[in-house]
Amino acid sequence: MPVTIKDVAKEAGVSPSTVSRVISNHPRISPQTTAKVKKIMDELGYHPNMLAKSLVMQKSKTLGIILPRPAEELFVNLFFSEFIRGIVAQASRIGYDLLMTSGVTQMDEADAITKLVKGKKVDGIIILTSRKKDPVIKLLQEMKFPFVVIGRSDEFENILSVDNDNIKAATDVTNYLISIGHKRIGFVSGPAHLIVSQDRLTGYTEALKAAQLETKPEWIVEGEFLQESGYLAMSSIMSLENRPSALIVTDDLVAYGVLRGLTELGYKVPEDISIISFNNITISELTNPPLNSVEIGIYQMGYTASQLLIRSIEDGVDSKRELIPHRIITRQSCAPLLEK
Repeated sequence: MPVTIKDVAKEAGVSPSTVSRVISNHPRISPQTTAKVKKIMDELGYHPNMLAKSLVMQKSKTLGIILPRPAEELFVNLFFSEFIRGIVAQASRIGYDLLMTSGVTQMDEADAITKLVKGKKVDGIIILTSRKKDPVIKLLQEMKFPFVVIGRSDEFENILSVDNDNIKAATDVTNYLISIGHKRIGFVSGPAHLIVSQDRLTGYTEALKAAQLETKPEWIVEGEFLQESGYLAMSSIMSLENRPSALIVTDDLVAYGVLRGLTELGYKVPEDISIISFNNITISELTNPPLNSVEIGIYQMGYTASQLLIRSIEDGVDSKRELIPHRIITRQSCAPLLEK
């Protein structure tokens, strides 16, 4: 006769529900109990039928990930790959798989999510970007389906989310540049419809206002999270008669484009202009010069998002905002400026 959960439980001296939780990699089971139960499973030759288990529990043991638009950002920006690495690390540890989807339009995204939820293909959804008045968040709220947002919502407060304090981070960066003598500080922003762009721009403008420094509209350039956006921004900013002495760039990949554009225009960093950006992805220290950047804990954000969502699915936790701390990494792309 085939070995059952009850056989394993009896031999291990635990309840069948404990064996079930061990199979599901439940975080509340101690490492000692897990090791003991798995040892008995091996000795008895017990192999759980995960398909049958998922059918009985009506769980897919799969998390859905909504990729950002435009989707090509995912494949050229190491921010997203590091983020997904964190999601995978936690999800696989607990025994969850991942399913990714995207859409060209918001309607496409809504259709994709509806199919995932109605088809019971996933148990919860991770949204990788947060937008102003995001219809995806509204849809999932209406469906009462487990989800976690990377960022925050400008409409819904009581949702699961993982974020940095982007207003504080941008304020700290601006104050850092002010502290080393810069008074003319520009900003290369991300898309205006994203909450992260809005918050970082707010932190930048508030810091300048507090320091009684001017903010010029022509010193602020909006673009996508792509290298080309940073490259194109330099032709407009550096053509100004009264141009910034320092730039805050909202993403490392965009900053690479900024460096390339400045080099082609004949400017040196940091001699002619200082640059500092966000995310501190792995190759930031390999640029020429090595890039000052804000460490935002990308891997930890992905890991935490996965962890919160699985807790929501299994234990019903549905309202928590987790803030990941940031810190400024100083290298060689910023230099003090002495102005009269």
